[in-house]
Amino acid sequence: MQIEIQITTLPVPAPLPPPPLTGAGAWVEFRGIVRGEENGQLIAALEYEAYLPMAEREMRCILEELAGQRPCLFAKVIHRVGVIPAGETAIYAGVAGRHRAEAFALLTGFMDRLKRDVPIWKCRALTADNLAKLQAP
Repeated sequence: MQIEIQITTLPVPAPLPPPPLTGAGAWVEFRGIVRGEENGQLIAALEYEAYLPMAEREMRCILEELAGQRPCLFAKVIHRVGVIPAGETAIYAGVAGRHRAEAFALLTGFMDRLKRDVPIWKCRALTADNLAKLQAP
């Protein structure tokens, strides 16, 4: 399986078209969006931190392991770090497979493992006031 992983501070583009792959019959996507509330409180943004080399390596290992159980053709992951405003994408994952069942299964398994095993952390929720202070010159 071909794997592309990107950890970035830049916004995740929309849309992201599926790659042109011979044999692909399914392209499934997931976007994790920052909600405007955290623990019952209104927020303007979340801040994420990561141990970059290990995070990328762990994501690749998870995808390779899952591909052994659910053979797919391609996976693309983009995870943002830094301050991510409410309503924007924090994580994007797309999987191409010959059939939808294997693509959905691989994507679901990846997201479950990502949350548990990859060193990327939600470090704080920012209110509108706190976000404005961070953005001030």
